[in-house]
Amino acid sequence: MSRWLGIDHGSKRVGVAVGDESVAIAAPVTVINGAEFEHILDQIVRICDEHGAGGVVVGWPLNMDDTEGPQGKITRDFASQLAERTDLDVRLWDERLTSFQADQALSQTFTRKKKKARQDAIAAAVILQDFLSAGGPQSAPKPDEITE
Repeated sequence: MSRWLGIDHGSKRVGVAVGDESVAIAAPVTVINGAEFEHILDQIVRICDEHGAGGVVVGWPLNMDDTEGPQGKITRDFASQLAERTDLDVRLWDERLTSFQADQALSQTFTRKKKKARQDAIAAAVILQDFLSAGGPQSAPKPDEITE
């Protein structure tokens, strides 16, 4: 499998990026607004089909001490449901500081409002880029491999 989607899962917006494992390059695609799981799932499946992606890496917000907080559990549950309801290879990736990196990348280019609209897709690209650069699926757990 060569093409992957990167997901920055949030309670109000979900950033999406696409990348290719063979060249380890990721690019932002879009931001999905809303928190309804069915809508988000439909959009992710559609984007996977459009880009020929066979896998999804979901940014996993861990605490700085490597523990999983409430948002990490919500995101891991989201990734598990995504894996159960699709035929996609779904992996988790530590997303600490990706929003900060995305904000830095956009700081000189856009107004605050326009930056906010793009930040989640840029964060998804940072997550996916890190994942691809580290070796892809061999370096990231599946949601059901995590024990509490």
